[in-house]
Amino acid sequence: MPSYTIDRNGMNLNSEPEAGVVLLEKDGKPVARFELALKCLADYDPRKELKLQSASSQQWMKFNHKKPPAPLLISYDPEHIRMQAAASTQRFEEGKTLSILDGIFVAVKDDIDCYPHPSKGGTTFFHEIRPVEEDATSVSRLRSCGVILVGKANMHELGLGTTGNNPNYGTARNPHDPKRYTGGSLSGPAAIVSSGLFSAALGTDGSIRIPSSLCGVVGLKSTYGRTDMTGSVCDSGTVEIIGVITSTVEDAIHVYAAILGSSIKSL
Repeated sequence: MPSYTIDRNGMNLNSEPEAGVVLLEKDGKPVARFELALKCLADYDPRKELKLQSASSQQWMKFNHKKPPAPLLISYDPEHIRMQAAASTQRFEEGKTLSILDGIFVAVKDDIDCYPHPSKGGTTFFHEIRPVEEDATSVSRLRSCGVILVGKANMHELGLGTTGNNPNYGTARNPHDPKRYTGGSLSGPAAIVSSGLFSAALGTDGSIRIPSSLCGVVGLKSTYGRTDMTGSVCDSGTVEIIGVITSTVEDAIHVYAAILGSSIKSL
């Protein structure tokens, strides 16, 4: 019988490395993990592949020529966005970019802390009893990669539903058909990525997979404990993780590599 040595993460230390698989060290720096993940991807130039606008983006532009029935973002500050963009531009001009994610716009579901924005969880009151003093760990890791954090995206109130319906701020609509739901609870992040406004968004699952499926984007729910839950409002025990919604599988790899890693206090 073969013998096995298992580490604290359940990995077989005696096994040979699997061909084409790169292990990301969860205790490493986000930028270093991101750069390692980047090497795993084949060369890809989207300018050569993109010939026409997607049907969803065309629908979205038609939809937004009218008065939008509901906001995609619950909280955002244009001046704060401009400051982040200016800092990223300066890094590019000086040749000191932090990573390939530098300057990429990312939205954050309203149940994940992103300072200085309040975390309302889609309610009108929750930020009054739980003030935000710092970024959630996953948000901080993205910020260290140079990501421009635009604001807090709409969601089903306290995540307690699968439609994305929100009576407080209005219901985000599906970019493929504005008469339809996005699914929930992270309605705003799914609609934002599906419409092509941003490449990625952070969410929680519970409810990443339903909106990703209904809006035609990539949603990743990792194993519990692979991402740090510190700074998340809706803590549902081992059901809940912080994950990513992106427009492509490649983008999901990038963002997941950056936010990877848990802490003892978040488990």
